[in-house]
Amino acid sequence: MTGTPRLVVHDDKELMAQATAARLITEIVDAQTARGSASVVLTGGRNGNGVLAALAGSPARESVDWARVDLWWGDERFLPEGDPDRNETQARQALLDDLPLDPARVHPMPASDGRHGDDVDAAATSYAAELAVAAGPFDVLMLGVGPDTHVASLFPGLPAVREEKRTVLAVRDAPKPPPTRITLTLPAIRSARQVWLLAAGEDKAEAAATALTGEVAAVDAPAAGARGTARTLWLLDRAAASALPPERLS
Repeated sequence: MTGTPRLVVHDDKELMAQATAARLITEIVDAQTARGSASVVLTGGRNGNGVLAALAGSPARESVDWARVDLWWGDERFLPEGDPDRNETQARQALLDDLPLDPARVHPMPASDGRHGDDVDAAATSYAAELAVAAGPFDVLMLGVGPDTHVASLFPGLPAVREEKRTVLAVRDAPKPPPTRITLTLPAIRSARQVWLLAAGEDKAEAAATALTGEVAAVDAPAAGARGTARTLWLLDRAAASALPPERLS
């Protein structure tokens, strides 16, 4: 695992989204050059969707061979397919529907009206099985950081954040709606080559400061437990970085 996470602080959330989109394009191209394909885990929320919107508006996206990109999700609200609150739905609207992707390489988490019906445990097990047959680790795994330090649907103190073996779990008691979700676990997150944590806005400042102190356990601050095998990046705007000590920003 990598050591101390690297921090990158941008002036505002718009610049953060644009810079992150440019960084993602570069990493995808590099992965395709090195290994022939790239594997990326998407995140929802305002910051994740902001990155996708910025990527949609970037001419540099044409440098990617999108047919050789595998797309996964870090978590999903267990709602019917096409529901506007699903991360998949929002990602398709922001970017994916405009890309020449190979449908077989787009891996949304199951919906509540899919083949598993409302059995969220079976849906989570199915996604874990899909991950198990994928070739190689994720190249980039993006995570939005919540004001409570949650990442994906791993919330402080809940059982899922304690998982040490399984890669995907059902969540039934999320403290933000909807309560029923599917999430990657910390073991799955930590298998990625690079983990990028996105935080913008004053409401994320305390969460960033808490997770980056190095003194808090992942069960209490899940973002503190998210790291990659090669690199861990915290991508912040100035508002989200405002509670960090000056020495942490140097």
